[in-house]
Amino acid sequence: MIYSTATVPVNPQGETPLTRAQAWQGLVLKARDARLFLPPNLCTHCDIVEESATHIVREATIADADLREIITFEPEQKVTFFQVTGPREGAIINELFEDDSGALQLRFYGYLGLRGQMPGGPEEQAEQELFDGDKGYKAALLSTLQRMRELLAEGRL
Repeated sequence: MIYSTATVPVNPQGETPLTRAQAWQGLVLKARDARLFLPPNLCTHCDIVEESATHIVREATIADADLREIITFEPEQKVTFFQVTGPREGAIINELFEDDSGALQLRFYGYLGLRGQMPGGPEEQAEQELFDGDKGYKAALLSTLQRMRELLAEGRL
């Protein structure tokens, strides 16, 4: 089993501030179309195939892997990506919360396994190192917030 977590401030000093509502809108946009937030050509397909007031079902091709995800929303708090098909199974959560000082934070955490691989085996260990490394989920959170600021400046957020 792979467990990874990272937390970053939404509004570090020197950056254009985002309100909770703007950060939430950015997370919803990311859930609806990963292409807006991932490096060019990493996500080549992203379609919503089902939608309700509480969730969407998304089919996407990311890093050449075909995925189907059920994505649930807890408004202005949490987006949970349940991996239904693809190389991983489990859940990835993006959560907005205030820390003890009242500063808005964005936290990622995920509990995942690799389909067809031995639990705790070398493939999962390598994936764990990737998630926790310099180019892992902390970097993804920072790039997500940067992209939200770009969309805000473009008037799209």
